[in-house]
Amino acid sequence: MRLAFISDLHGNIHALTSVKRFLAENIVNQVIVVGDLVGYGASPGPVIDFVRREGWPVSLGSSDLRVAMEFGEREGRKGIADQVLQWTKKTLSPEQMEYLRRLPSGGRIMTPIGRVKYFHGSPHDPEQRMDLMAHERELEQIADQLSSRVIVVGGTHVPFVRVIGDTTFIDPGSVGLSLNHEPGADVAIVDCVGRKPKVTLHKVPYDYSSSAFDIMAWNLPPTIADVIRTGRMS
Repeated sequence: MRLAFISDLHGNIHALTSVKRFLAENIVNQVIVVGDLVGYGASPGPVIDFVRREGWPVSLGSSDLRVAMEFGEREGRKGIADQVLQWTKKTLSPEQMEYLRRLPSGGRIMTPIGRVKYFHGSPHDPEQRMDLMAHERELEQIADQLSSRVIVVGGTHVPFVRVIGDTTFIDPGSVGLSLNHEPGADVAIVDCVGRKPKVTLHKVPYDYSSSAFDIMAWNLPPTIADVIRTGRMS
């Protein structure tokens, strides 16, 4: 059984279509999206429609939550992310907004090696990021609570794998706004065979210039275009 995990698509349709082509060449049994379809990128609606057409399971991300639910304006929140989220709310159709509202907080899959669980931040809160660099004891407790052989989370935009005991923790990185100092779309493929899962992290090239151009064309913060081109947050 082979699974592909992608996360933090962030409205980048150029990156997402390249990931789709990559997965057509690297056949998997299931593609799972670990949240944040929207935010930062200039094509939130097309990204939502793309994922819906593919029928991929999706968990609710923190940006998805902020766009879909009415929390009111947060005092002092005038950063780049919040500027784009406000723009995104005006861009999406009622149907696309309803799709985000109905996203589950996470999911699980039974595989030949055991249970795989995925969620964007923590099991019940997409805005509470899990620290995969935490002390081993802390991660061991989480693994025991979730009774899973593989735990997949998102939100950092940096691909990462860590094995604690019998549990493998994975952050696939980001499709739409990778931050590991290399431009491209991040994909994690997990082979669930044998005694332990085999995880491979991939960097998929795409048309960064077109994504950056879209940011500028919609008068979104130019810093986002720079990050897309470089894989670095200045």
